[in-house]
Amino acid sequence: MNRHTTRAAAGLGAALSLLLLSACATDGGAAAGSPSPSATDAHDAHDDEREATEAQASTPRVAVTYDGGVLVLDALTLEPVGDIGLDGFARLNPAGDERHLLVSTTGGFQALDLGTWAEGHGDHDHFWTAEPALTDVRYDATEPGHVVVHEGRTALFDDGTGLVRVVDSEHVADHDAAAREHTTPEPHHGVAVPLSDDTLVVSEGTPDARTGIRVLDAAGEEVAASDECPGVHGEAVAADEAVVIGCEDGALVYTDGEITKVAAPDAYGRIGNQAGTEASPVVLGDYKTDPDAELERPTRVSLIDTRDGSLELVDLPSSYTFRSLARGAEGEALVLGTDGEVHVIDPETAELTASIPVIDAWEEPLDWQEPRPAILALDGSVYVTDPATDSIHAVDVESGEVWKSAELGVTPNELSGVTGAGHGHDH
Repeated sequence: MNRHTTRAAAGLGAALSLLLLSACATDGGAAAGSPSPSATDAHDAHDDEREATEAQASTPRVAVTYDGGVLVLDALTLEPVGDIGLDGFARLNPAGDERHLLVSTTGGFQALDLGTWAEGHGDHDHFWTAEPALTDVRYDATEPGHVVVHEGRTALFDDGTGLVRVVDSEHVADHDAAAREHTTPEPHHGVAVPLSDDTLVVSEGTPDARTGIRVLDAAGEEVAASDECPGVHGEAVAADEAVVIGCEDGALVYTDGEITKVAAPDAYGRIGNQAGTEASPVVLGDYKTDPDAELERPTRVSLIDTRDGSLELVDLPSSYTFRSLARGAEGEALVLGTDGEVHVIDPETAELTASIPVIDAWEEPLDWQEPRPAILALDGSVYVTDPATDSIHAVDVESGEVWKSAELGVTPNELSGVTGAGHGHDH
């Protein structure tokens, strides 16, 4: 699939069911209500002085953070369309509606409108663009952590309190969006994964240790659990809604109501970052083996087959970092190496099928918050940032072509984007 292909956002039309919302009154910490944003509702935030322009097709946009703000680019031209000032270290999370991002910043998750959306009119859509803007919609959190989007649902995890909020992705930027809430027994650096039947897979742990997962049904009742996952970190959803959670000795796979432990071949075989896609039953993960390293620079990645719970390791020509993993439009496993190349792996055969030169070789910084190259798969293309040259590059994986490059004028750090194909609820 190439850069000219426009992909509709998957699963955005599914609203949270009444069953999920009613579950908020059950034992298990759930409660229905507002996401508790800090100020005006999303309608007021969107219907401001910005002028909307109708476009011929959906307009994907890419966002990069830098020290002092977020720069928004047109994904096809790589021309800047907005520059939002923002203090402090900010992280970017997909919001799920293909229009907004959720910025993890001081005080919570704040909705950033990238200014590109679709409006449905019977059997066709109209597409619109406007200047990007940081909205006043914020989900309060003492320590905003992971955001997971799946099947039209967006789950936000507050590491400081253990509070999980699940909202309808289409309404994620609404002030009064109904939320299913669950609070873990103790706060921890955790994650929650919402599934299409309103099941919630949520991590278990304390501020000192993360140990496993619990699976809750729509009523908040536990239906499965495992404490065989030391150092829980990261998640991915594969084909058939198989959920993979990373551990320090392999991973856990939840599918068809059961949890399976996937053991690493090493006593310490940490999988802490994963990339999944509904186009493949195989999840791509990192793989580290030195628990005492100040900074391990791994040269192998893991492939977890959710069909049989098997794990295979793939050797790469170079090391990589936690921002190096992505999945291509056809399910390819993509790894941005420190050799400056995007390595393409066939997830079914575990074979390295191509290596695409994109940027110069680089070295991972010791501080995880320091800028380093990042990779993003969006709307059929792959984007790679290069902090060394303050630039961004667009790659067609199928042809191996770097089809567009641009200088940013700022040093990029976090990288995310939206397709602009989601239906903007408030317009």
